[in-house]
Amino acid sequence: MIPAEEQAQRAAALRALLARPLLVADSDGEALVLVRRHLTELREWLNRETGWRLAADSETARLFKTATVPSDATHPARGNNKEPFGRRRYVTLCLALSALARADAQTTLGSLADDMLTAAAEPELAWTGFTLTLDSRADRSDLVAVVRLLLGWGVLSRVAGDEDAYLSAGADVLYDVRRPVLGVLLSGSRGPSTATATTSSGRLPELPSPPVADTDELRNQEFRRRLTRRLLDDPVVYYDELDDDERAYLLSQRHAITRRIADATGLFAEMRAEGIAMVDPDDELTDVRMPEQRTDGHVTLLVAEHLARREQATIDELHAFVRRAAAEHASYWRKGVTEPGAEAELLTTALEKLSALRLAEVAGPVVRSRPAIARFALVQPTIREPGKATADAARALF
Repeated sequence: MIPAEEQAQRAAALRALLARPLLVADSDGEALVLVRRHLTELREWLNRETGWRLAADSETARLFKTATVPSDATHPARGNNKEPFGRRRYVTLCLALSALARADAQTTLGSLADDMLTAAAEPELAWTGFTLTLDSRADRSDLVAVVRLLLGWGVLSRVAGDEDAYLSAGADVLYDVRRPVLGVLLSGSRGPSTATATTSSGRLPELPSPPVADTDELRNQEFRRRLTRRLLDDPVVYYDELDDDERAYLLSQRHAITRRIADATGLFAEMRAEGIAMVDPDDELTDVRMPEQRTDGHVTLLVAEHLARREQATIDELHAFVRRAAAEHASYWRKGVTEPGAEAELLTTALEKLSALRLAEVAGPVVRSRPAIARFALVQPTIREPGKATADAARALF
């Protein structure tokens, strides 16, 4: 029997890794100490239940998480203003990492940019249509967004200068390159050179998926790991999104799987006819929260309640709904929400949140509700006579 205090510490360490798979001593010192203290047990549990690797030393702890659904784009990297990274920024990020792998212990933003320009001129990349010049402010803004992401991850450490000065006046910035962090960024179960597919869309799903021997025991092990990863990573796992074999396995093993997750993390399972959600009572393990305050949070909550009462709605219908809501709540929301076209931006932000939380699905001009959105439906209040509620509760005990 594991002592309660040790179990709580181990759960806290695992939760820290799930919330931030790359821990760096400078910014995550307490969590890193906790992970290293329980490293053996954490490694064993993660390998057995998820297949994820865990590496840790005095400077970093890295949980090599892999996406179960590589095509899921609902949780992108984001810039300082919370704008999502697009394809161009992701390519710029890969070029920056490639350049940093060959850089000295210190580098400047200008030197990094020059190395990236050289890499971008390679025929294999030019053939895809991608170009990088850094002549435009948009290109330089992409570079700065990538550098700030790397600063947040701890790959770079700023020594002198500021990225805003680079954007406005071309001033340079000096960084330390932290190789221990850079060396553990790439996450995957196999090297890119071992992928057998010839297209990028085919190669991407191969990288996080190790070959599995064709035996019943190993197939069941892979089902358990894959479903555990989804339950830990996804806000909701719907049965209709699983293939027949996965669904059959989860239906037969859901109590055992969710119990092991609950014991290790402190999450608790909410099981419904449509699927399973592992709920975090402390609200620590999500990058998208709901409900939230301020205008965008209120809009998202109103749209969720609106969708909860119908199976689907068109984008045009939702635009009209947001316009009416803006007129009704204009005195509480930020300025400009009633201007023509403002509803489009408000709705886009709301749908991004609802999609990330698996509460809604955008399919072209139509938005479909997903079952978990029902928790945001409003019902008419029930008014009871004084004392009747107590009597009803007493009768319910017998």
